[in-house]
Amino acid sequence: MPTMSGANASTETRLQQRVVRYDDLVPCYNAFIDTRTPGSEAKENFTIIGPGVSENPAQHVHIAESHGFNIGGARQPPHCVNSQHSHESAEVFVVMNGAWRFDLGEDGTDAQVVVGPGDLISLPVRTFRGFTNIGSETAFLFAVLGNDDPGRVTWAPQVFSMANDYGLVLLESGRLVDTAAGESLSADMVPMPPTNAETAAAMRRVAPREAEAFVVRAGSVPGVANLIGDDAPIDWPHGFSVTRAVIAAGDNHLVAPRTTAQVVLVQTGAVDCRCDGEELTLGTGDTFTVPHGYDVAIAAPGGATVFLVTGDAPVLVAA
Repeated sequence: MPTMSGANASTETRLQQRVVRYDDLVPCYNAFIDTRTPGSEAKENFTIIGPGVSENPAQHVHIAESHGFNIGGARQPPHCVNSQHSHESAEVFVVMNGAWRFDLGEDGTDAQVVVGPGDLISLPVRTFRGFTNIGSETAFLFAVLGNDDPGRVTWAPQVFSMANDYGLVLLESGRLVDTAAGESLSADMVPMPPTNAETAAAMRRVAPREAEAFVVRAGSVPGVANLIGDDAPIDWPHGFSVTRAVIAAGDNHLVAPRTTAQVVLVQTGAVDCRCDGEELTLGTGDTFTVPHGYDVAIAAPGGATVFLVTGDAPVLVAA
């Protein structure tokens, strides 16, 4: 399995090869058609597990192993915008830090919702959404997309016209061509036509009163709680489950073995993990994909909040 960029596999343990450290994340600054548009040009996109939906073939994939879902991330400075778009699979964001506003609808005015550290927001398929860092510092979101192949992004019509002014051309194949960087369109390259009015009108519209139902707030469910899945606050189909565990200092928890993928995301603090006879420590922003069929004992000497993403119903209990 590919390891994170710059890692020396010969000196890493088996578990260390399944960790992507926040400090080692490799960003892409031109992953999408909107990344030259003023206000969006400073955003960093990450593909942590799986290929994601990047339109740039040079995007670095940290772990390529199929999980049944994709995990990525976005890091943006204050006021930086991720333009209006929709997905063909479920998209869930876990806020690591900062303050973010999600704008729903073709032009972002149907509904708005603000989220902060530890909040989770799930956006339904075929719904235009964009998001902006409205805080005062650079901040990061984890993103989870359903399926091994999450499909392509559908951009709001205005995104295409803005991109044309800055030399970015999206092809029907889903690949991005950067003419400003010297790339050229060959005869067999067919540009993707802008999203038409009929397609845009068919997208789901969200009323302001509905938007809060897409969010599970950090303080709303204490301790260990399933946030996405059967009998969870968000119970519509996603193809994966998400559990949040607020671990008090000195407490121990156990992630039970599963036959499907399980990934630990650290939102705050540091956790000590023990699995298959090995030990490792995860810090804030780190991602750890658990070997199939193994349990993981998790302890947080100073307290921590972690999110567990699984391909089926998760099992995380006090140890």
